[in-house]
Amino acid sequence: MRTLETLSGGEWTRTGEWIDVHDPADVRTPLARVPALSAKDVTRAYDHAERGFAAWKRTSPFERARVFTEAARLIRERVEEIAADVTAENGKTLAEATGETLKAADFLEYYAGLARQGYGTLLHDVRPQHRTHTQREPIGVILVISPWNDPLITPARKLAPLLATGNAAVFKPATETPLSGLHFARALHDAGLPAGVLNVVTGRTAEIEEALLDDPRIAGITFTGSNAVGNRIRRRLADRNVRFQGELGGKNASVVLRDAALPAAAKAVVAASFGQAGQRCTATSRVIVERPVYDEFVALLVAEVAALTVGPGSDPATTLCPLSSPKQRDSVLADLGRAVGQGATVLTGGRADTERPHGCYVQPTVLADVTPEMAVWREEVFGPVLAVRAVDDFDAAVDAVNDSAFGLAAAVFTRDLTAAYRFADEAECGQVAVNTTTTGWDVHLPFGGFHDSGTGYKEQGEEVLRFSTRVKTVAVHFGA
Repeated sequence: MRTLETLSGGEWTRTGEWIDVHDPADVRTPLARVPALSAKDVTRAYDHAERGFAAWKRTSPFERARVFTEAARLIRERVEEIAADVTAENGKTLAEATGETLKAADFLEYYAGLARQGYGTLLHDVRPQHRTHTQREPIGVILVISPWNDPLITPARKLAPLLATGNAAVFKPATETPLSGLHFARALHDAGLPAGVLNVVTGRTAEIEEALLDDPRIAGITFTGSNAVGNRIRRRLADRNVRFQGELGGKNASVVLRDAALPAAAKAVVAASFGQAGQRCTATSRVIVERPVYDEFVALLVAEVAALTVGPGSDPATTLCPLSSPKQRDSVLADLGRAVGQGATVLTGGRADTERPHGCYVQPTVLADVTPEMAVWREEVFGPVLAVRAVDDFDAAVDAVNDSAFGLAAAVFTRDLTAAYRFADEAECGQVAVNTTTTGWDVHLPFGGFHDSGTGYKEQGEEVLRFSTRVKTVAVHFGA
């Protein structure tokens, strides 16, 4: 079993306590261990970040860009090693892990370019011989809390823009999947990131939560995870001047209209629903089909799902990987049991994969006879479970999409341009797709949801600057 160190103050350190990391394809034997930091270790990480920020905010943007470009090169050079660890600790297929690794490098390269170009606005001034502009500045030390489902790309999405704009970070990877985040940190460290700018806290959340969330030097927190935890953080910050960026739950819907290309729609929906075993915040978990094509579409959908190959992510033949932990597997199975108990019909799947008793497998599942009142239609399952309903027309489909506490992603499949644009206007979601999957948003595209799916601060693209920087207005009188 490998023993890894964590990065704090520019040094790779270890403690006397450890956290074992398991492979969800077979949880019997730990594959690695990482340090279990204490509350005192967390406070020291903030000490380092405070000092790192003081230097990094004054570092040339061109030097920041150089560090990011080199880190991206190192990630691409190490892609096989990193992807293997992403698969080993998370369970996703090697193809998915490789794509995630390369996308992490894309984030570094994109924000290296943004760091070089600068950001601000020249403004007219009513006073003669005055020139006024705005400039964006880093906000300080930012706490980054990332989830287990995308253990490399989510840290990249969060850390790249905030570090590129001159902030420092304390980074808490998910306890279940710390190896991927440590790979990202090592690439930045090896590329020359100064000491203290990035500090990685590996530890058990219950033991370090107070030190992690209550440090007075925190200027912002960016979090991806459940609504329950996100809302707890938000309440904890209620009387503090700390920015909060939350990417929370989703109950994403795909609409199939009667004029859609049904075979293509079925393939896209399956890709969006069952990639990473449905463990994506943008995964399609509801399908709303116009009644005249319901039976034909469902038959195509079930056939596509039946063709999926369940297995370990390291097997090239696998197209549906295990869930990321026994806890997540058991949660999904409980949701399925409740759905059937409430009257849903299992068209395919619906149970654990008994051929692999030591892994976290759930068969890909399609549910019919689902009503809007059922929990499986309203609550996030975060697994390979897809619920299907028929509706009478376009308006009913839009109403069904919007009848949700969430508003992250939605898709519509249609050949009608009018319907496509109406859907884009009327869907209450931060991400809308037409004739393609609800998943797969690129690095330069603003990302984030409405309602209970997120907060006012978006991720990705230039829009993320609203979170990671503050605006200063500067007026200069250049006359005598």
